[in-house]
Amino acid sequence: MEEQSNNKAIPRWKALMACVLCLVLGGTAATAGIWAAVGEDGRTLLQAQRLIREKFVGEYDQEHQKQFTLAAMVEGLGDRWSGYLTPSQYQTVQVNRANTYVGIGVTVSRDDPENLVITGITEGGPAEEAGVQAGDIILAVDSTALTPENREDCIVAIRGEEGTIVTLTLRRTDGREEDVAVERRTIQEVSADWILTEDGVGLITIYNFYTGVADSVTQGVEELRDQGAKALILDVRYNPGGYVHELVDILDLLLPEGDVFISRQSNGTEKVYTSDDDFVDLPMAVLVNGESYSAAEFLAAQLRETAGALVVGTQTCGKGYSQMLFELADGSALNLSTARYYTGGGVSLIGTGVEPDPLVEMSDEANARLLAGELPLEEDTQYQAAVRALALDE
Repeated sequence: MEEQSNNKAIPRWKALMACVLCLVLGGTAATAGIWAAVGEDGRTLLQAQRLIREKFVGEYDQEHQKQFTLAAMVEGLGDRWSGYLTPSQYQTVQVNRANTYVGIGVTVSRDDPENLVITGITEGGPAEEAGVQAGDIILAVDSTALTPENREDCIVAIRGEEGTIVTLTLRRTDGREEDVAVERRTIQEVSADWILTEDGVGLITIYNFYTGVADSVTQGVEELRDQGAKALILDVRYNPGGYVHELVDILDLLLPEGDVFISRQSNGTEKVYTSDDDFVDLPMAVLVNGESYSAAEFLAAQLRETAGALVVGTQTCGKGYSQMLFELADGSALNLSTARYYTGGGVSLIGTGVEPDPLVEMSDEANARLLAGELPLEEDTQYQAAVRALALDE
């Protein structure tokens, strides 16, 4: 889960100029002040950097060394949720979180370091029109073969100026290799969609908790209630999470008055988010799995705690920390865990996640079809279990 940050990088020339002015105007006292400000750790890092630049006899890439050092600093925290982002990675993250971008309309998995697997296709997008399918593996982008070392650069290269063409070399699900040319266009990501099922259930699928999703969920709830929905099922399987404020707005929409989210910062500061007395008075269930992260699993936990909502599926990941992005002087960024979060009742999900009841496993084949958007509701055993547990006909 992320907090939006207003942090702005200080341009490098301004930082250097400030140091120079301090040294010129303040002399020895200013130098001592600067050294005291950076501390022993900072002085040690600066000393090591100076020794490398002055004494190392070999050739090296200074940019690579800097990025490797920054990544190692964050990795040394031992926190799987914190990380270093190169300038290109940071730009990609910012675009993704806006739920709109110029590209071809595909979602890729970063779980396999050797392959770039397409896991989702935007309906009506250029990739779908070109015949790209979920399960295809990207082998090359514009004739540049994809490797573990350049995979992030290849992801960035898929995007570009609107109206231009990118050629993907794909390994199809049947093993064939094929070049496919796709036009880049502005893509409006669907953050949530909804249907009234034959069971009389309003099924709302939430794909992420980034910009605009609370407005989409609000629209979906209103339309489904107008259509006579007898209950709501919120599907957050394979949902990576998102912004705190989007989550809290959805909780406020669905839940009665009370505390719905508690954030505790590293300095001990606590912020409590509340819901008002206007809420959705319908039975609810939430579908989750091991890929329900952060805001997604928290939604399930808080709906169960406050409204007795059913949670159906498999155990969630158990995150429990929120992060903020801090832009650095060169356009890169640190994504740091800055707070622990708790349900309104003070329950942390760290290391435990949400345990569904009923617990319903699905086969690897069914999960793959679900991820690709190709699993019919009548074959979705987790959805069917939720409908039975709601007991709408009793």
